[in-house]
Amino acid sequence: METQQWIDAGYNLIVEFGPRLIAAILIWIIGSWIIKMLIKGVSTAMIKANYDESLKKFLLNLINWAFKIILIIVVLGTVGVETTSFAAVLAAASLAIGMALQGSLGNFAGGVLIMIFRPIKIGDLIEAQGEMGVVKEIEIFTTKLTGLSNKEIIIPNGALSNGNIVNYTTEGTRRVDLVFGVSYDSDIKKTKGVFNEVLSSNAKILKTPAPTIAVSELADSSINFVVRPWCNAEDYWDVYFEVTENVKDALDKAGIEIPYPHQVEIHK
Repeated sequence: METQQWIDAGYNLIVEFGPRLIAAILIWIIGSWIIKMLIKGVSTAMIKANYDESLKKFLLNLINWAFKIILIIVVLGTVGVETTSFAAVLAAASLAIGMALQGSLGNFAGGVLIMIFRPIKIGDLIEAQGEMGVVKEIEIFTTKLTGLSNKEIIIPNGALSNGNIVNYTTEGTRRVDLVFGVSYDSDIKKTKGVFNEVLSSNAKILKTPAPTIAVSELADSSINFVVRPWCNAEDYWDVYFEVTENVKDALDKAGIEIPYPHQVEIHK
């Protein structure tokens, strides 16, 4: 008798909820496909409108999640869950989660601000929050950089939007600031000529604006020169290392003494 009761109860559940469950599954499958097509269409439209890559990814992420939340509510309503009650529960849960995740909401707001004011974009070389790297991806809550040693750096958008950002790519060019010291016995004009020769022989150094070569300090044991060539942003470190090495070789060949110890300094 009990077995028959269980069978009857199961049959009644299948009759009552089976069609709803099948309908909910079909709505989920079809809805997911429609969302996929919509996202694809929006992405194509953004590409044709020449949207910035970082803005495109951010908006597509946002649209995708918004549609999925709507789809979930529709599916639950089809199964029989009271959507008005569900909306109230969702609102209460959102409030509780919001209070618990204030930092995450701040990061979301920071991501929105980055998208609106666009201080950075994918491919930019930036320095922020004590880190330097190339912007790889701007997500809803975080921004990913590829560090100069090829490490992945993840910075929360809240901190990024509220802190200082140095963007080395925006202007397209950078000045390489170097300081070299030579002994007091050295001829200043000859030394300047050596520096000028090194800079003019480097193809990565720009002719305009012209490099600066000048005596910056009469130090205790050396005459210090500032050597400031300009280059494209992506060539910065190549120029920095090449000029440092070539200046040392050129000064040695010219018989100009470099006091020991000597340090080459960079001024950001």
